[in-house]
Amino acid sequence: MPARSLSYAATAVLDAIGQGHQYGFNVIAVTGLASGTVYPALRRLEDAGYVESRWEDHRVAQREVRPVRKYYEVTETGQAALTAALLRYRAMGRRRRASARILRPSRT
Repeated sequence: MPARSLSYAATAVLDAIGQGHQYGFNVIAVTGLASGTVYPALRRLEDAGYVESRWEDHRVAQREVRPVRKYYEVTETGQAALTAALLRYRAMGRRRRASARILRPSRT
């Protein structure tokens, strides 16, 4: 599968999973993104092969009196895509900061 550029939201979701936030509500909490952004991003990331998922044992959820969770893990392909996306977004941030310094009026 050819590498695709990840959107900012998909990058944030993939990064959160890579940092150990492995289920939807946890990703929502750590990224601040809406569920309507996170869950479609998770599906797209899985379809692209960037994450793999597994459902937890329903008995665990029953004991904790909550819905069953679907856990996500970043694949090797996903890690490569995440690394590239983070580099790209960091470079964009540096360019924006440099442009802001250049365009800032001098105080003479």
